Amino acid sequence: MEDIIRLENIRFRYGDVEAVRDVSLALPPGIFGLLGPNGAGKTTLMKLLLGFLRPASGNGTVMGQPLGEGQKPLRRLIGYMPESDCLISGLDAVSLTAYLGELSGMPRQEAMKRAHDVLYYVGLEESRYRQVETYSTGMKQRLKLAQSLVHDPKLLLLDEPTSGMDPAGRQEMLELIRDIAGQGSMSIILSSHLLPDIESSCRRVVIMNEGRIAAQGAIADLKRDRRNVFEIKVVGGAPGFFAELARAGWAVDEHDQGLFLVMPPEGTGAATLFRAAGEHGAQVRHFRQSRTSLEDAFMDVIRSANGN
Repeated sequence: MEDIIRLENIRFRYGDVEAVRDVSLALPPGIFGLLGPNGAGKTTLMKLLLGFLRPASGNGTVMGQPLGEGQKPLRRLIGYMPESDCLISGLDAVSLTAYLGELSGMPRQEAMKRAHDVLYYVGLEESRYRQVETYSTGMKQRLKLAQSLVHDPKLLLLDEPTSGMDPAGRQEMLELIRDIAGQGSMSIILSSHLLPDIESSCRRVVIMNEGRIAAQGAIADLKRDRRNVFEIKVVGGAPGFFAELARAGWAVDEHDQGLFLVMPPEGTGAATLFRAAGEHGAQVRHFRQSRTSLEDAFMDVIRSANGN
């Protein structure tokens, strides 16, 4: 299937700060998580995809439209839920949603009908005539999702969609996102600092660091890269034991309260570890393969990208 996004060597800078550096990316239809530390370039990349910013160099397409050219056709194809508030005080939810539908190219009558439909879908049907400034944080997040859906886009860009929500509201928002993705009519890029949200909603991720793509691919593959990481606890002889492992090329990281994560060099098995423990009088009280989370894989990618 044709890629929804194809970028080649995209660069963008704010003054002396290069926010996006040589980004090349090809994404097929589907739902993708967009991850990265603060300042990694995620929001700038979204603004480039939306046409709010023009790249300093490089080229690409979004939904088949050339990047940075003629935004009206693209506006009809993309729904955007920003992290910051995009709500207009003095309007009720249905009027605001319909107005934003018109800005996306919809006829007024159709925009009003769709506004009622999407507000019902996100659970705001009973409060759709309330002015938006009276909404709680969770209701505002639902309203921002509704306005991103009103014109029935082909691509959704969701920037921190669960920000500020309580646990129950956060789960309901994620269920809505999964339901949208499951219908198969829209592709989604979900940017969040909450890695469990990404892991529960997406199968594939793009990880940015310092303006570059640090890794991309299936979450299962990124986690599989850590299959040779083991959790251990030892009693007695630990300094000599860990020094011996380090000399043998093992990576050793103290994880939490006496729990260590160790990773053998390629071609080395656990027998080396137990032999070193015996030589230095260290008792291995706990030993098992590490249960890898997306957060573990993410931190590995960032450490590797930073040369640590």
